[in-house]
Amino acid sequence: MNAFPDELCDTAGELLTLCREAGVMLATAESCTGGLIIGCLTEVAGSSAVVDRGFVTYSNEAKNEMLGVPMELIIEHGAVSDPVARAMAEGALERSRACLTIAVTGVAGPGGGTETKPVGLVHFGCASSAADTEHARHVFKGTRAAVRLATLRTALAMLRARIIASGEA
Repeated sequence: MNAFPDELCDTAGELLTLCREAGVMLATAESCTGGLIIGCLTEVAGSSAVVDRGFVTYSNEAKNEMLGVPMELIIEHGAVSDPVARAMAEGALERSRACLTIAVTGVAGPGGGTETKPVGLVHFGCASSAADTEHARHVFKGTRAAVRLATLRTALAMLRARIIASGEA
């Protein structure tokens, strides 16, 4: 029995196969998901051939210390922002053996939301050694668990799309 829903494990397995075939190593930088993305990837047998590491950087200090996100950037834009998501992804790229990374930072709820940063808001950064860093912004509905699972699904989809777009898959 898997720790994650079968459809997510299947998606992760397909992503890992694409990465293996393309010779791509992955790393994650996670805040609001607290390690769910790396957990789902490593749920798949053989993931060690593709997964380098996962950074769980829940606090601002962890984002700064582990990923090199400048505190000035966090203070100016907030931890839940486009610039911080990009910096997290790029920091994970610089501090790992991976050539493709995904970063997530958001407000999973049920509290903590504001008018400009509502509950369910998640910023994604996807960095690669071969292309510019991408950003996506989503506002997911539902419970804390639903927001975190939607973030996981979206992160896996972004990584898959990036591999396919590279033409190496």
